[in-house]
Amino acid sequence: MAEGKVLVVDDEVHIIHVVTIKLRNNGFQVISAENGADGFKLACSEKPDIVVTDFQMPVMTGLELVEKLRQSEATKDIPVIMLTARDFAVEDEQKQELQILEFLSKPFSPKELLRSVEDILYHKEIKEQDVKTKITY
Repeated sequence: MAEGKVLVVDDEVHIIHVVTIKLRNNGFQVISAENGADGFKLACSEKPDIVVTDFQMPVMTGLELVEKLRQSEATKDIPVIMLTARDFAVEDEQKQELQILEFLSKPFSPKELLRSVEDILYHKEIKEQDVKTKITY
């Protein structure tokens, strides 16, 4: 599988740094933003294959970012992984509605995040191949 482009959105610069290093060392192109508003602009202009976003951020929260992504035709299908504080819980209904594929609690393992990104992109690629195959026949 060709590695993809990952948008990392977090207001904690050290988390962006750690995640970026882990993903780049494994062949991913990484772009980043420090708040949801900037993250949304980057998602629209850069069309990442996946978004990894923090929940609690200034300007626009992670949930607000995902809501905006889902409302835009250009970004509505981008998979999302959300990073959350240990005690934070998002309602299951909201997870399904916003199609957030994975939640990782902080502190999280960069290795676990890498595995999640790879799994989600692998399944996305398989699904896209299935669609192309059905169109061809």
